[in-house]
Amino acid sequence: MSITLYALDGCPYCEKIHDALAAHDVTYDTVWVEALHSERNEVKRVSGQRGVPVLVDDEHGVTMAESDNILQYVERTLA
Repeated sequence: MSITLYALDGCPYCEKIHDALAAHDVTYDTVWVEALHSERNEVKRVSGQRGVPVLVDDEHGVTMAESDNILQYVERTLA
């Protein structure tokens, strides 16, 4: 399984996703992004926007933002 989470250190929404993935023993990589939106070019490249968290699931061809949507995806698809 190839899951990547784009996150910002100290972001409470990102922490929710980390916690959910860990609770379900999902193996994933974290890409830590810059604090300044203008510096988040990699997030923009993969998701079309600069906000975090962003989850990329290569196996299912899914890229999504918004922590509530990601949490639902983790519960329904990855758990």
